[in-house]
Amino acid sequence: MSDLDRYLIPTEVLEVVVRRHWASQVRHALIFTGLVFLSLFVLAYLPTGSAASLGGGLLLLGSAGWFSWMVLDWRVERFIITDKRVLLITGLLTKRVAIMPLSKVTDLTFERSVPGRILGYGVFVMESAGQQQALSRIDYLPTPDELYQQVSALLFGPRTRLPGPSDRLAQARTGRLPLPEQSTTPLPRIR
Repeated sequence: MSDLDRYLIPTEVLEVVVRRHWASQVRHALIFTGLVFLSLFVLAYLPTGSAASLGGGLLLLGSAGWFSWMVLDWRVERFIITDKRVLLITGLLTKRVAIMPLSKVTDLTFERSVPGRILGYGVFVMESAGQQQALSRIDYLPTPDELYQQVSALLFGPRTRLPGPSDRLAQARTGRLPLPEQSTTPLPRIR
């Protein structure tokens, strides 16, 4: 059993499984880089053995631990779309699963900023029947054009319906069903 199977209903069809784009970690990487430079400055320019140099070492270790945690959290996060619902699974120690049924999505907005177009990520904004949802905005989605097409097809694509007379005629024309026997009796004329 895969890790995702515990969150899916047996009758669901898995359509999309992605993690956020790596660009979502740029802010964390910049903060980590700043903390590393700060701690190296403290270690290099303050006297060895002082409380400040000990603080610099602790800052370096703490920032490395924090950045590792952020990257691991990003690695386990999944954005999942099935034929029935949308899920966002997050958390390392405490798993959080945000769910929105596809039938409740009334509007889907797709945004791509200039950095998003350059790096290849986008944002989905999903609205549902006037309610505030946990999945209202999903940032940093990779291959957003393809995801948008897939989600749009699921949300607004053709619905399953019972075949009618026009469907049977179309199927007969494509060769899937034989045409009904034609009567040799002429139709009455209307005058």
